Amino acid sequence: MKKCNLTLLSALILLAATAAPALAEEVPVINSGDTAWMMTSTALVLFMTLPGLALFYGGLVRRKNVLSVLAQCLGIAGLATIMWWAFGYSLSFSGEGKFIGDLGAVFFKGLYGPEGNNIAFSSKLAGVPDSVFAMFQLTFAIITPALIVGAIAERMKYTALMAFVAGWLLLVYFPFAHMVWGGGFIGKTLGAIDFAGGLVVHMSSGYSALVLALILGPRLGYGREPMPPHSLVLCMVGTSILWVGWYGFNAGSAGAANGLAGNAFLTTTLAAATGGFVWALLEFLTKKQPSVLGFCSGIVAGLVVITPAAGFVNANGAVLCGIAAGIIPYFAVVFLKRKLGYDDALDTFGVHAVGGTVGTILTGLLAVEGINGQAGGAALLMKQLASVGIVVVWSVVATTLLAYAIKATIGLRPAEDIERQGLDINEHGEEGYTA
Repeated sequence: MKKCNLTLLSALILLAATAAPALAEEVPVINSGDTAWMMTSTALVLFMTLPGLALFYGGLVRRKNVLSVLAQCLGIAGLATIMWWAFGYSLSFSGEGKFIGDLGAVFFKGLYGPEGNNIAFSSKLAGVPDSVFAMFQLTFAIITPALIVGAIAERMKYTALMAFVAGWLLLVYFPFAHMVWGGGFIGKTLGAIDFAGGLVVHMSSGYSALVLALILGPRLGYGREPMPPHSLVLCMVGTSILWVGWYGFNAGSAGAANGLAGNAFLTTTLAAATGGFVWALLEFLTKKQPSVLGFCSGIVAGLVVITPAAGFVNANGAVLCGIAAGIIPYFAVVFLKRKLGYDDALDTFGVHAVGGTVGTILTGLLAVEGINGQAGGAALLMKQLASVGIVVVWSVVATTLLAYAIKATIGLRPAEDIERQGLDINEHGEEGYTA
């Protein structure tokens, strides 16, 4: 009996010893610190849109249209989330296509592992569950089309905008997310780099915004009637939220709580502060009055320019990015728009398209190899320029086709009397201010 028990005990020990390695291979080890940081970053990036961008844009429009901007941001958040769950995540981050992913991960298939029962399954970021990665990337898909609202504010039907955003995510955002970050042509084949969205987020939305604004035409009375921001207080509050949220945007793109995230945190701060100061300084030199709006615009421009570079440049490079952000987008907003006469209502093109382009190019020049394995120079610069060309052409063509298709079917603009009275009361049956 004693011999039988000893034999059974030996067999159990042997079974446990052989099963343990297999179990370790099947169940990935989750890094709690990295996971906590990525969840925090996800919340920060969503906070950028709701309420950050909504308040920033809402303060810049006239009071009769403030709720329309808030509703547009809310609607985009809901629509983008549903599309991301259904097929957006799959088209962005599954498959090996050069320009678009496949449908292998529709409805978040595989998010919990091959058997669908492992909530800790990790295949995208080491030590971070795929569910967290999917949610982090979702917040980028939400804010990117919301940026377009700034160019078409006060003059586009709500239904038309929702239709446009649905088509734009499918034709523009999901392909770029795959091409740059999902193993597609721009990131893998071409070798261009974009740490947190200069190409994917800012350039794609900025150039698309200009095209849509041109097709829509200017607001009624644009250039003849004053159209000042109705609340610079809301604008400043929104800017502050954007700045704080941008730490999740840029430092979160490191994918872990590590030195790279710390560097992105540092460079983001330096570029934002420098951009705001230089923009306001230019206002002081040209108008003798540095404005709150100027500080806000420069801060956002600095954040945009550093976005593609945050994980590739050092502190000195970040300051140079901030200086460029305070100068080049400033002239695009103040002089180029006036010279060409287009109505980019809240300067999405001047800040995001121009800023994203500047940041992408500067990344090719200022990247430091010791930070993230990429050295700035002629070779990288050529790759960055090629990626800029691809994003501009793709965004312009896709947006043009989509906008004209919607214009020919449901129409883009409300009736003139509705636009004059305001979109809040006519499209949403509410008013932001009753007194």
